[in-house]
Amino acid sequence: MTRILLVEDDFAIVHSLQEYLNLEGFASDHASGQKEAEELLKTKQYQLLLLDVSLKDGDGFAVCNIAQKIQLPVIFLSASSDEETVVRGLNIGADDYITKPFRPKELLSRIKNVLRRHAGHQTIILLDDIQVDTEKAIVKKKDITINLSALEYKLLTLFIDHRGKLLTRDQLLDEIWNIAGDFVNDNTITVYIKRLREKIEDDPTNPKIIKTVRGLGYRMD
Repeated sequence: MTRILLVEDDFAIVHSLQEYLNLEGFASDHASGQKEAEELLKTKQYQLLLLDVSLKDGDGFAVCNIAQKIQLPVIFLSASSDEETVVRGLNIGADDYITKPFRPKELLSRIKNVLRRHAGHQTIILLDDIQVDTEKAIVKKKDITINLSALEYKLLTLFIDHRGKLLTRDQLLDEIWNIAGDFVNDNTITVYIKRLREKIEDDPTNPKIIKTVRGLGYRMD
């Protein structure tokens, strides 16, 4: 299901718009300000950002800049219709700019148009301060490239593809068998999870990205 992040501090608009998006088959999350939006962009994957320019907490243009880094399409929803603001929004990478009050059906049409243009284009994923470019197979932590082995990268992308879900050790063994073959055993999983954590976690002894579910396996929240 297509998931949209709505960054808006007018709760009346939030309520009605989320209700409308839900009826049209979209899932949506809401952030009321810049900081909350940044946290959601680090922890969840979205296909579109609906963004107000003026926020009580922070600035919509700053959030748009973050969205550009992860190739996330942006539609500005703003009460400001002056040419300078519109041009600035489009110049920093927004795909569309709609002034309030807007008509729901028109917004829906623009959403679908933007999603069609970007279908399959988003290849960069954020995990806290980790940036994963799945097209180029490049992983960065705080903009510094991390060198991962083939097995470590495979494990990381497995967790990304199954975020929020438990992966048992047997599932992980089956998935990485094609890379390591007969060299894979239960101890291999332990060793490579440890190595991967040492490279991506701030504190590998207290992991925040790849967590251990004792007696069952691992999960990326």
